[in-house]
Formats: sequence, structure tokens, C-alpha cells
Amino acid sequence: MALPTTGTQAPAFSLPNTDSKSVSLDDFSGRYVLLWWYPKADTPG
Repeated sequence: MALPTTGTQAPAFSLPNTDSKSVSLDDFSGRYVLLWWYPKADTPG
């Protein structure tokens, strides 16, 4: 899968939130969404 570029629409997805409940992009329809992650979180180095 190619990385999205700035301004493109995100593909449909779902992920667990901090309460381990599944949250999908559709849950935020009509609102801005910011995804933040740490690629090396919980890994050595």
C-alpha cells in the first residue's frame, strides 16, 4: 500500500482506542481527525 499524500482522503479503517474499543473513521464523519502515533513506541532502540 502506498503512503497517502497530504490532502488525500484516508482509507476506511478501524483501530482499538485506549479502552480497547474498536473505533472506525466513519465514527468521525463530518469532523476533522488527527492521527498521532509513535513508530518506535514499545520497541527497543
